Amino acid sequence: MMFKKILVANRGEIACRVMRTAKKMGIATVAVYSDADARSPHVLMADESVRLGPPPAGESYLLADLILLAAKETGADCIHPGYGFLSERESFARACAEAGIAFVGPPPHAIAAMGDKIESKKLAKAAGVNVVPGFLGEIADTEDAVRIAGEIGYPVMMKASAGGGGKGMRLAYSEQDVREGFEATKREGLASFGDDRVFIEKFIESPRHIEIQVMGDQHGNIVYLGERECSIQRRHQKVVEEAPSPFVTPKMRQAMGEQAVALARAVGYFSAGTVELIVSGADTSGEGFYFLEMNTRLQVEHPVTEAVTGLDLVELMIRVAAGEPLGFTQDDVTLTGWAIENRVYAEDPYRGFLPSIGRLVRYAPPASSETPYKPLVPSAVEGQAAGAAQGGSRDTNGRERGTMAEAYVRVDDGVREGGEVSMFYDPMIAKLITWAPTREEAVDLQITALDQFEIDGPGNNIDFLSALMQHPRFRSGEITTGFIGEEYPDGFHGAPATAGVIRSLAAIAAFAATAEADRARRVDGQLGKRLRPPSEWSVTIGDLSHEVSISTDGIIVDGAALEIALEYTPGDRVVHAELADDELAVRIAKTRGGFKLTTRGASHLARVLPAHVAPLASHMITKIPPDLSKFLLCPMPGLLMRLDVSEGDKVEAGQPLAVVEAMKMENILRAEKAGVVKKVNAAPGDSLAVDAVILEME
Repeated sequence: MMFKKILVANRGEIACRVMRTAKKMGIATVAVYSDADARSPHVLMADESVRLGPPPAGESYLLADLILLAAKETGADCIHPGYGFLSERESFARACAEAGIAFVGPPPHAIAAMGDKIESKKLAKAAGVNVVPGFLGEIADTEDAVRIAGEIGYPVMMKASAGGGGKGMRLAYSEQDVREGFEATKREGLASFGDDRVFIEKFIESPRHIEIQVMGDQHGNIVYLGERECSIQRRHQKVVEEAPSPFVTPKMRQAMGEQAVALARAVGYFSAGTVELIVSGADTSGEGFYFLEMNTRLQVEHPVTEAVTGLDLVELMIRVAAGEPLGFTQDDVTLTGWAIENRVYAEDPYRGFLPSIGRLVRYAPPASSETPYKPLVPSAVEGQAAGAAQGGSRDTNGRERGTMAEAYVRVDDGVREGGEVSMFYDPMIAKLITWAPTREEAVDLQITALDQFEIDGPGNNIDFLSALMQHPRFRSGEITTGFIGEEYPDGFHGAPATAGVIRSLAAIAAFAATAEADRARRVDGQLGKRLRPPSEWSVTIGDLSHEVSISTDGIIVDGAALEIALEYTPGDRVVHAELADDELAVRIAKTRGGFKLTTRGASHLARVLPAHVAPLASHMITKIPPDLSKFLLCPMPGLLMRLDVSEGDKVEAGQPLAVVEAMKMENILRAEKAGVVKKVNAAPGDSLAVDAVILEME
């Protein structure tokens, strides 16, 4: 019997995601919230809502007793945990069962079996699954860790046993790395998961991160729904995911899928789950993959699997929890087209990807299409909307099947304009998903959609995501988990722009300047009644100046006509330009001397002057920014955990000076150059704002 009311024990985009499916199924929804989320979209979307407590998760979203009480008081007959928080707590799933409330997820014993990464590897090995060489026993202390790492052979990965989401992980290439990172790994594991046990395993060279989506019911049916490529990561946190993988062959897919199903069957698994694998990119045999862990919940990146299979995974989870069979078999699973997901984070890629918080002064995502879910076979899942179109293409198994009508864009978010990205929770703002018949088309659609994203307030990684989508190596599919570190060793400074894009930006800047000047003439009379706006402009972008002429006959840049059609009204935030062979969406903002133009993964300052004034620009005084190199500044809002030096200490370049915790992650701040500490301005335990002075050098 189908549920009547569902409580979503989560927040943000995943809470909204679950509620959308529940409403489609005719199930009433209940939201829970902390004080920080009282007016959040997931609360406003729900039919009912219950306050849990103050903003810290430990005083709200992690309080299982309060969530169960909220379910009882509102009459909810099932709870969906989303991901994170209580989603992989065996105790919570068991408490739901004892309270007579269905848990929309796997059985408690399966969560327990897979939640302990040490024990899960032992179970996986017993089930015939390939496992990474390593040490799975108890590690007493740092000296023990150094000995074990040496026996395994560097490089090694240190991981918190209960870790996940990139937290509690350290890569060590040497004994010094182990000594510096082992205790930090233990602390992160304890702070984030309440468990400070650490295990060490061999780090696979040229690794790719591949995961298999499994789905099982309570009648013993288990299938795998293809793979996802999650190799584009930063600090072990996934940034880009796609389905299928450009590396995985049908033979590999079958071998991975069958091992994933075998593991799920060995622990009596049902509901949605993900078996994560590390794959050696140097192994062309199709057998070089190893078990990492099993996530006993819905994954952040589940939309790409939904896109290529046409299945609503949340609906399947709810129906399985209600006791319904899957209604389809492995032979019915096919993958059509290609899907890419980019995670839009509140972080500043131009400052080492430091976390950013604050109010979303402006938030306008690109238009999102309705996801065209469809059943694999007529009897698969009742109530799913058909989304197949006429015509066909070949799926990954080489069989003919219907395709989606067109490529589409999907935005999963849980924020709104005026809301706040809080220091208490994950910094993800939204997920941008694109689907198209081919990988190249899906990637190109990402670039277009990212240009249309408008976010003002906290820093964001949209430019960086666009740069990734344009990168030749990413587009070739030759990626590993080391991609970001290898391709951006000196940090991110914006995507390179082609000469054609720069010429188009020069035209847009001149066109916008003309419109602004005309407005000033008509509204303010600043140019006088008889004067017209200039038609000849000098636009400087970077080190190059471009001469732009605007007339009723068109736009000429550097003496050559430019085929471009655009509209701009003073005050517009985005300019849409149609070129001869492309379209360009440009975010535009006025500056003192012109405009800031952002598109295709980079921001460009355009100084715009009337052509007859430009020669005088060389006489203008340039303001020199102050030298801040002698200060150690806090790069993000956070807590000063440790200070490693005192006044008068001599330091060397690269030496650790302080540790700041932000977003549950410890960040080591190092000396940029040798010197002597002149003054210490902060103490361990202090809450620091961004750019707060921690210490000053001589």
